[in-house]
Parts: sequence; structure tokens; C-alpha cells
Amino acid sequence: MPHVVLVAPHFRENTNRYVRAFAALEGVTLSLVSEDPASAIPEAIRPRVARHYQVDHCLEAESLTRAVRWLGSAVGRVDRLTGALEQLQTPMARVRDALDLEGLRSDVARRFRDKDHMKEVLRSRDVPVASSVLASSPAELRAFVAQVGFPVIVKPQAGVGARATYRITSEDDLAGLEAHGVIPSAARPFQVEEFILAREHTCETVTVRGTPVWRSGTRYFPTPLEVLESPWVQYCVLLPREDQDTEWTRFHAINDAALAALFGDAQSSAAGTALTHLEWFLREDGSALVNEVGVRPPGVGIMPLMGLAHDTDFFADWAELIAFDRFTPKPRRWAAGAAFIRGQGSGERIVAVEGIEAAVARAGDALVELRTPKVGQARADGYEGEGWATVRHATTDGVTQALLALIEGVQVRYG
Repeated sequence: MPHVVLVAPHFRENTNRYVRAFAALEGVTLSLVSEDPASAIPEAIRPRVARHYQVDHCLEAESLTRAVRWLGSAVGRVDRLTGALEQLQTPMARVRDALDLEGLRSDVARRFRDKDHMKEVLRSRDVPVASSVLASSPAELRAFVAQVGFPVIVKPQAGVGARATYRITSEDDLAGLEAHGVIPSAARPFQVEEFILAREHTCETVTVRGTPVWRSGTRYFPTPLEVLESPWVQYCVLLPREDQDTEWTRFHAINDAALAALFGDAQSSAAGTALTHLEWFLREDGSALVNEVGVRPPGVGIMPLMGLAHDTDFFADWAELIAFDRFTPKPRRWAAGAAFIRGQGSGERIVAVEGIEAAVARAGDALVELRTPKVGQARADGYEGEGWATVRHATTDGVTQALLALIEGVQVRYG
């Protein structure tokens, strides 16, 4: 019976979906590490948890190492150490290094987390990526701009999604960046890359000890960067019904090459049992570029969308994959999508929500779930917004129309 240690920093709604998935697995001994006390574990899950260890900071490798070492002594040898968050991948890899656990080690985790190193590794294997540089000073940043021209993208070396990412289009933008304290240095270098005008897609891949056994993919409308630059814009993620469209299948070889390069020699080990989230660009001329690759479950609602499109619980599927190196591919039967509802105007709270009933009526039977923004609700910190909806339909066009009904019909105002 494998002993799985799941790192769940806080027992919040989305994290609890992963906790429940592991707790429901037959034949698994589950231990939890979190910053929350054991009393915060959902009551229905507690009987399935062998042990819980509370730490001050889940992102500190030393704290995690103490926790996992204690759990190994108290419960039994740890077979898998896992967690869904992007930021956890490096500290968990350091724990595996220290305790000689199976799975992703630090050298491989760095290829996924250090965006400059990732690009170097991909280029070395002839995987197409945008031109980029790791700038350690304003002079290096400006030298790259002189080489490729405006616009450029500036982002952290180990970012998460599109957070703290800037599109720089002019000298004034560069000066503004510096005025806000975003200045590259040896201690805090920034990834700088050419701006790619293209449609942005994702490719989610399940690999079992390095062998790809299943793929899915989504499109962002608009791109995550545009969403960050325009705090008022509503946005969508679309998972199409067609899983063999050539727009997607042409990218499979590039996806496989990127994963082989990043996993390297660890590909055939437990490190190569993973669900990866790869973002890529499709240009008007049909050429494709890899943007970034994460070795963890995708965000922005893609996990439940994959479940809806394939009539499965993808949180449970991922738990089974990690615990047992086992995955059963499911056929795609539906198109699915998510709409994220964000407010307009200034202010820190929602003062008006309009158009809900009409939008719901227009979306019709395609609407699966709706989290409605509420008057008085605090303005969200993240780019996901104050509300969201998921939809499913037998056709891609049906999902597209339902998403349009929601983002065009629902109006939220701050004040």
C-alpha cells in the first residue's frame, strides 16, 4: 500500500478537491502537510488521513524535509511526495534529494521552474521558443531590446502563470518599469523575451514514466497577458470538442520533444509520471512556439473542464496517476469552457451586478455551474475575478456561444 504525502498549504476549496481525490483512493495511505492545523481538514476526509504535520511555511524545503522525515518514521516509508501548486515543485524536489525519494529531483525541477534555463534546454534540443535573455541589469535588458526591438515581455525568472509579467512597448514603458522598482539585478534577474503575436493555447499531457499516454488542450480568449493588462476584461478558456483537429495534432511532436528535453534522463523514472501544463503560441503562418511548461496540474479551471469534456473526475484521475503510475484514457465526448467574471471601474467592492438572469437564459442547457459575484463582495486579488461559470455542449460552437452569453451579458461594477 503506497504511502503518499500530499502538501496542501491551506485547506481551501480548490486544494480540498485534490485532498478528497487522494483520500478516496483505495489502497493508499495518505498523510498531509499543511500550514493549517489538523482541525481545518474537512471533517469527511479526516478518517482517511493517517497523519498530519503542520509547518510554518510549506515553501521552505527544510520545513518540508522535517515533516516528511517525521511522517516516514511515524507512518512508514514515503513512496510519493506530491502537491498541485507550481511554487511547491522546487521545495518538494529538494526534499526528495535529501531523503532519497522517488520522483522529480532538483535538477529536473529547475528546468521547469527557471524560465531562462527552460528556454536554454529547449533550444538545445531544437524545440522552437521565442528569443530571450536573463537580464541581470538594466543595461542587459536594454541591449536585448536593441537586438529584437519593441515590444518585449519582462517577467520573473520563476514566475507563476502570467503574474508580474509586463509588456514593454516603448522607452517610456521601460522608464515606468524602473520607476516602479522593477529593475533587474544579479540578485533578482528578469526573463526578457520577444513579444509573439499569436493565438495562445495549452497542451495538457499525461505521461507514465516518461511515455505520453493522453493529451488535451485549451485556448485562451484573450491571452493571460491581455487579461492582466486590462483588469476590466472578461475572459474565457475553451476546450474544443474536436481532439484530432490538425491545429492541435500538428503540435504533438513539439510537445513530446519539449517534455523529453525537460525530463531528460529522469524521463523513464517516477519523475516522468506527471500531468504537465504547456502553454504554446500558434502564429498566423502556422508555426508554433513553446512558451512555458509546468510539471503540475493546470489552473484557470482546466482541471474541471477536462473532467466535463471526458466524463470523468480529473482530480481523481491525477491522484491515481501519482499514487500508482496508472491512468485510463477517456474519450472526449463534449466541448467545455470556463468564463471568468470581473468587474469594471475603481473601488474595492462590488456595488452592482447586472444581467445574470438574461445571460443564464441565453446560455441555456450548456450552463453547468455558475458562481455569481455578489454586491458587497471584496474585489479579488487575482486575475480569476469575483465569479465564474463552466459550460458544456456537444459542439465547440455551442460552448463558444454559451461563453459569449456570459461574458457579454453579465456586468459587474466596483465602487
